[in-house]
Amino acid sequence: MGMTMTQKIFAAHAGLASVSAGQLVEAKLDLVHGNDVTTPVAIKVLEDNGITQVFDKDKIAIILDHYTPCKDIKAAQLCKTARDFSRKHNITHFYDVGEVGVEHAFIPEKGLVVPGDLTIGADSHTCTYGALGAFSTGVGSTDMAAGMATGLNWFKVPSAIKVTITGKFKPFVSGKDVMLHLIGLIGVDGALYKSLEFTGPSIKELTMDDRFTIANMAIEAGAKNGIFPVDEQTLAYLKGRTDRKPVIYEADPDAEYEREVVINLDELDSTVAMPYLPGNAKKVQEVKGIKIDQVVIGSCTNGRISDMHAAAQILKGRKVAHGVRCIVLPATQEIIKEMIEDGSYMDLLNAGCAISTPTCGPCLGGHMGCMCEGEVCVSTTNRNFVGRMGHVESKVILASPAVAAASAVKGELADPKDL
Repeated sequence: MGMTMTQKIFAAHAGLASVSAGQLVEAKLDLVHGNDVTTPVAIKVLEDNGITQVFDKDKIAIILDHYTPCKDIKAAQLCKTARDFSRKHNITHFYDVGEVGVEHAFIPEKGLVVPGDLTIGADSHTCTYGALGAFSTGVGSTDMAAGMATGLNWFKVPSAIKVTITGKFKPFVSGKDVMLHLIGLIGVDGALYKSLEFTGPSIKELTMDDRFTIANMAIEAGAKNGIFPVDEQTLAYLKGRTDRKPVIYEADPDAEYEREVVINLDELDSTVAMPYLPGNAKKVQEVKGIKIDQVVIGSCTNGRISDMHAAAQILKGRKVAHGVRCIVLPATQEIIKEMIEDGSYMDLLNAGCAISTPTCGPCLGGHMGCMCEGEVCVSTTNRNFVGRMGHVESKVILASPAVAAASAVKGELADPKDL
């Protein structure tokens, strides 16, 4: 029996000729990373176990992005713990306020992951790097500690679901709509501990930013990882970011999949996820008109330059509706620079948006946009659980940047094609 892309990566990193779904393997890690919330926990695990060294200072990344710039004393202490550890071990890839970005946009931007890698991170949306043809998955802080100490982790090889993409996008429809639609089809546990392997004739229709968005939300369907084939777009994205050579794996023709899901882009419309699950997917035309209090455009899911451009295209020459707060969080410093250079920064600022330094901020109810009781937010983030962005009686509607921007203009959940 042949192997999927994910299974081939596991076999290579475990030093085995082949692996199969359900098999337990010990695999070498190409990158271990954490943030200001999860890294201090991993550091304590190392200290409690008397571990005084890391396996490779060049293969560890510590990125202070969740509650930074620090929102309170506790957040500041967490950051200090991570700073002190990074200084002590001379961690090459340590990034702090002023140079940092939201980790899952920042790590690819810095070229820290290449096709064929096996990487773990103490954050559930580490699955983002599957867009590059790598295996990446989120782990707990204890596994992060083990990875930092040994460069190894145990894994159960996942079975796979094939997601075949056909057709072409309609205007204003993007990768976020693809993923919300998919989670709506299979459910938030529809890919539990499985690999979502994306393929099909229309993969070429997906930009790298689309792929990052889709892979980022694989966890919202319960998946262990999401992964895309490596093509010319992937290699073009890597150019100038890294000197490391990619290792390209392709699924065997006889690879085994538990099921196949086909998504025809020709039939896909702007889609949102209503409270309180990412799988509560609806076409925006079915639910438009809901009054809103806040819009958030950004995060590790949709804070990249194309997301900023999609929002600016709609908001340019328009104003955020009276009574609505529109918060924009570009995911990295480089994205902010590009926005300033191309004018999209001023388009958003002139529209009445509040533009933040890179931070996860409101996505997890951290800061820069917490909501109070009864408020409703349209957000380009990845989760809309009860209390996710503040009060337990607030509501989050997940959407693409285009839908979020249109909603900011209208003061209600809106379809951009109606503007």
